[in-house]
Amino acid sequence: MKKVRFSEAIALLLLMLIILGTAVIKFGLSPQIPVLFVIAILIFWAKLRGASWDDIHKGIQEGIGTAIIPIFIFILIGALIAVWIKAGVIPAIMVVGFKLISSQFFVPSTFVVCSLVGLSIGSGFTTISTIGIALFGMGVAMNVNPALVGGAIVSGAVFGDKMSPLSDSTNLSSAIAGSDLFAHIKNMMWSTIPSFIVSLILFWILGNTHSQVSPTKILRTTAVLQQNFAISWWALLPIVLMFACAWRHIPAIPTLFINIIVTVIMIFCQNPHESLNSLTSLISEGYVAHTSDASVNALLSRGGISSMMATVSLIIVTLSLGGILMKFNVVQSAMDPLVKHLQKPGRLITVTILSGIGINLFVGEQYLSVILPGKAFKAAFNKLGLAPLALSRVLEDGGSVINYLIPWGVAGSFAASTLGVPVLHFLPFAFFSLFSPVFSILSGITGIGLKWQKNRQ
Repeated sequence: MKKVRFSEAIALLLLMLIILGTAVIKFGLSPQIPVLFVIAILIFWAKLRGASWDDIHKGIQEGIGTAIIPIFIFILIGALIAVWIKAGVIPAIMVVGFKLISSQFFVPSTFVVCSLVGLSIGSGFTTISTIGIALFGMGVAMNVNPALVGGAIVSGAVFGDKMSPLSDSTNLSSAIAGSDLFAHIKNMMWSTIPSFIVSLILFWILGNTHSQVSPTKILRTTAVLQQNFAISWWALLPIVLMFACAWRHIPAIPTLFINIIVTVIMIFCQNPHESLNSLTSLISEGYVAHTSDASVNALLSRGGISSMMATVSLIIVTLSLGGILMKFNVVQSAMDPLVKHLQKPGRLITVTILSGIGINLFVGEQYLSVILPGKAFKAAFNKLGLAPLALSRVLEDGGSVINYLIPWGVAGSFAASTLGVPVLHFLPFAFFSLFSPVFSILSGITGIGLKWQKNRQ
């Protein structure tokens, strides 16, 4: 197959973006079908360009191969959500939260709590699927705009994932750029702290204008939770266990398995007559609440392996698309000519961030949004005398934090399915993800916080 020209690559990517954007944003379609349609177009294009079926199949396989571990983690998270609700873990968090968190400061508190949890465990996905679900339920009970609560949860999870030394994406950005991990985290504060402060102010302002708290509803919800679930301090044991595993640097998969096993033991302790069949159904199909309150039933009827299948299918088709684009160098052909014309730090940083955002849009995978710009622009950063720390920060600000804002992205689809709020609804309120690239670009233009190589200082 002949080398893809720059104009041809740009045309293909624009066509993809138009199809996906129109189908998902304008017509509100589920992303899987538009992505499959785009894959079909790419396959026919590749065949017309002389590609073999083996190469096309290899591209799909290589694309999916990068997501085997995340897919397995999502399946375990689905099981964890179901058993956590059954054992009273999430209901207990909600009851304690109603007593501790003021309704006036609920939205900014949600942002801060999710930030601290994410920082401690290093996983945005786990933050959203555990403490995030409980806080979302509290927000609904308080009549807070669900999209605003979702934005606060996602923003906090992204902050924690970005700044934690336990985070996969943080370690990846540091490794790709060749910078020290803790120096990388420290250097990210130039864009992260302003983004955090602006986000906190906006959540405080909007939290006071987008909620009509009903004390009666909160009391009724608390009573229903206490009547139907085992609410006690023991219900918080799995959360303590999760933090302990993070402190011991235990990876996500064994951490989830340990947590699921401990929570299942708690379920049998609460009800020794629990049947194996009902437990199997719980883990497979999810928990179904049968309380006297319809809103509580809607909030807590979730989880299970089957609940993750829509997200898993989207990941598979999206990464198949990304695999084909990578196999035939479509994205690389679009990026390579840009590097030659970037002679100023501000312009280089801006284009690198836009490249990360573009790869999130076209491929929908946060790791590739870090890896590809990192490899493409590393030489340009070095040529201008910029330190590896400058590149690693830009890769985070334009790559991993943006994936939560893409409806067909791995992180975005996961957050939407877990919280039950479409990406396009919480996107305007995901302030931290929106402002991180902005402050990073400003740093590049002004030179504030920009790290140079020692021999260029």
